[in-house]
Amino acid sequence: MRGLGLILTLTSCSLAPVLADAGSLGQYALQKLLQDGIEVFGDVESTDSANENWMGRLPDSMLITHINVPGTHDAATWNYSQATHDALSYATRCDGTAVPEPRAYRCQRMSFADSLRAGIRFFDLRCALDPIDANLVFWHGPALVSARATVADVLFGFYAWLEAHPSEMLILSFQYEGSTKVNATNDAAVQRALFDVLTSEAARRYVLQEKGTVGTLGGARGKILLVRRFDLADLPLEFEAAMPGLHMPPTVWTDNSSDFELVYNKTTNATAYIEDYYSPDAYLTTADNIAAKLNATRAHLEKATQAHFGSLFITFTSGTHVALDPPVFPEVMALGTGTGANGTEKRGVNQQLVPLLRHLKGSRLGIVVMDFFEEPEGLVDLVLRF
Repeated sequence: MRGLGLILTLTSCSLAPVLADAGSLGQYALQKLLQDGIEVFGDVESTDSANENWMGRLPDSMLITHINVPGTHDAATWNYSQATHDALSYATRCDGTAVPEPRAYRCQRMSFADSLRAGIRFFDLRCALDPIDANLVFWHGPALVSARATVADVLFGFYAWLEAHPSEMLILSFQYEGSTKVNATNDAAVQRALFDVLTSEAARRYVLQEKGTVGTLGGARGKILLVRRFDLADLPLEFEAAMPGLHMPPTVWTDNSSDFELVYNKTTNATAYIEDYYSPDAYLTTADNIAAKLNATRAHLEKATQAHFGSLFITFTSGTHVALDPPVFPEVMALGTGTGANGTEKRGVNQQLVPLLRHLKGSRLGIVVMDFFEEPEGLVDLVLRF
């Protein structure tokens, strides 16, 4: 693997002389990192796919804001099964309250590795400290996704993948996940942990170091564009100054909105246009919830084709309404229920987006963040057709 010695050198400065030539010990060290992260990143050994290097077909001069980028919402939840739920119940139920069934938390079926092979280039990542406050790990609300895979482990999976796919770039969105465990807070400890893992020597090699700018694909190949949905308010100011990427703090990320603007660079007025209508709480049936989410998604995608071509567009097709009876789980919102006299519940948002995406072929859509993106087959291809 190209650059393996560099990856492993950055893992431990004390091992640098030994690992520089990517020898057997270096191979073992990388495999250990990837194995630790496998419950979230997935198995890196697999066959090639048609979309594995799709960015290689685009010119270096292309603006990232002009690229249609398929993404996954709450990407780390792909392995959250009933078995995971039961095995990690000590963490998931540590506040003593009852929690919904696993379907309430699972938003994907494909691992990070399989998603990358399928063409996904944007990953929505939710993290907080583990139950003993030792490491940054992945959560979805109170549901601990893995007790083994840390954020650091998974980042090395992304770094290794970029080394093997130098024509590609990734957009990683990191968000501090609240409500994970009793008394959990976004304090200086978790902020320092986020800072350290995203500004480590290895991270500085792979994460674009510019702040508040989105450039061309050529300048980002082999790199990660960081979207930072967290603050460093409890750390000294120099930490904020040293953190790269696009800062989209929770204080200005409008909650449950079908259309809002977020200025991530006040000097240049660089703006992201975002739809994140994740819970249509006013609607009382499954069909109406699906329709409300579909309408918000459609309107935002159409807006992306018509205006603000120099700006980022981020459209979430995902949603849920677990409090409803019966619950609208993420899977139901995306894929439907297979029932309904008129087919209104049978087809979820994903299937009903197909005609729109065909109609918008050749248009700029921006970043399209999906749940269960593998259904219907070819959905990623429809996003990529521009």
